[in-house]
Amino acid sequence: MISNLNNSSLPQKINQITIIGSAFVISVLFNLPRALAVFDVINSAEGDTLETPWLDVLVRFVFLFFASWLILQLNANWRDLLKSRFFVAEIVITIIIHVLLFFGIIKLFLWVYALVTGSEPTSSEVGFIYLGYIIVFVILFFVAKVLRYQVVHKHDLIEKEVLKRHSLENELMALKNQVNPHFLFNSLNSLSALVRGNEDATKFIDELSLMYRYVLQSREEDLVSLEQELNFLNNYSYLIKTRYRDRVEIEIAIDQEWLTHTIPVLSLQLLVENAVKHNEISKENPLLVKVYIEDNHVVVENEMRPRKTLVKSTGQGLDNIDKRYLILKRNNIIIDQSKNKFKVKLPLN
Repeated sequence: MISNLNNSSLPQKINQITIIGSAFVISVLFNLPRALAVFDVINSAEGDTLETPWLDVLVRFVFLFFASWLILQLNANWRDLLKSRFFVAEIVITIIIHVLLFFGIIKLFLWVYALVTGSEPTSSEVGFIYLGYIIVFVILFFVAKVLRYQVVHKHDLIEKEVLKRHSLENELMALKNQVNPHFLFNSLNSLSALVRGNEDATKFIDELSLMYRYVLQSREEDLVSLEQELNFLNNYSYLIKTRYRDRVEIEIAIDQEWLTHTIPVLSLQLLVENAVKHNEISKENPLLVKVYIEDNHVVVENEMRPRKTLVKSTGQGLDNIDKRYLILKRNNIIIDQSKNKFKVKLPLN
């Protein structure tokens, strides 16, 4: 990604098809009256037909085409040749080059015209030629600016998109990195309570190692299958039940057909952990966490019985999942608090 950005640090040149097409159109439009006169379409003020030789039209068309191509190429793709460290100097250089080109092109045209047709334009025709080429130069200058603006604008959009993608990737990595320390902190608290004499400590540590193996394996993944997440949640459930015994129940009811859908890694574990952390857990009020499917969403539901004691929390759990969903699936999670129920719905689309 970074290499692509570096390679596109300079706007690309305008392709030759666009420049040739623009030069062709301008040459056709400016020579159209003379070409129409050959077909007796344009009549003089007296009603007589204007007789314009084909060779005259052909020379004017070809010469104007190449002159237009040169001016467009100069102002669109060779613009760097006119650049200077000083803005005023750049303007002066641009004007001088265009003035020299203007008079040089006119002189060359008159010489080529006389050589090919065997006749020279009258003084009045020469005046119209100068006026016509002034108009053409001005039009070509602005056409080149428009073409250049389109290329630069397109490049800026691509560059912004690349930078935006980098920003989203960095934000996603930061969000994923928030999960592991938070989970490690809570697991170590449970472990420290168990090793004080609980014979299940060894089993607990084994399950914990399996969980961290999954965490490490999924670090490079953004989305995992619902089946993988549920397997991980089962391992996590063992740790929770080891600590709280029958005071916590995690009930999973999801049909086989949903298991191939993907969700952000560790999202279900975070939601269950959130329920355990913030709700009262006792023999009188055991905690039941339900995980099920509803309207193309994975729902994690629990009754709301806020702990009476202050719970240390960063408050980043739900925000973490929501941001990852927005980045990875361009969707938001749904939080529903009603009738003493707390539900978090994760979209599967």
